[in-house]
Amino acid sequence: MVEVRLRVNGVDEVLDLPPQVSLLDALRERLGLTGTKKGCDQGACGACTVLADGKRINSCLALAVQYTGREITTIEGVDDPLQEAFVRNDGFQCGYCTSGQICSAIGMLAEHKDGVPSAVTEHLATSGGALSAAEIRERMSGNLCRCGAYNGIVDAIQEVVR
Repeated sequence: MVEVRLRVNGVDEVLDLPPQVSLLDALRERLGLTGTKKGCDQGACGACTVLADGKRINSCLALAVQYTGREITTIEGVDDPLQEAFVRNDGFQCGYCTSGQICSAIGMLAEHKDGVPSAVTEHLATSGGALSAAEIRERMSGNLCRCGAYNGIVDAIQEVVR
């Protein structure tokens, strides 16, 4: 067993875990934070996206022990205008992927603000920093929605950016 100290949604947590426990399993099974979903459990769908020190990560691919001393934010700890924008713009249908989509969108907006380029816009300075629908789709491409709420997700993000 390994002692893992995390700050989750502003609360200090100490867990004794086997070293192979994923951050996703620690959050869901040990801390009862079930808003973060286990989709593919292979890092391909993004349903498990959380923020680690403000950066988006797939928690199914992260070992909990790797995040000792870090600030983890799950959907339960999010209070962001994106949540209401998702509702207004029908950015969810069944809701399964929504927590990962919202956490990913928060992380994506921070990346964009920091000037991190994407495959769509290589040089943010020359684009005027615009966040087009194509740019949002590219930056959110690691999060899948089986219901196909992509247009609503893009609309919600654009609403918040405006």
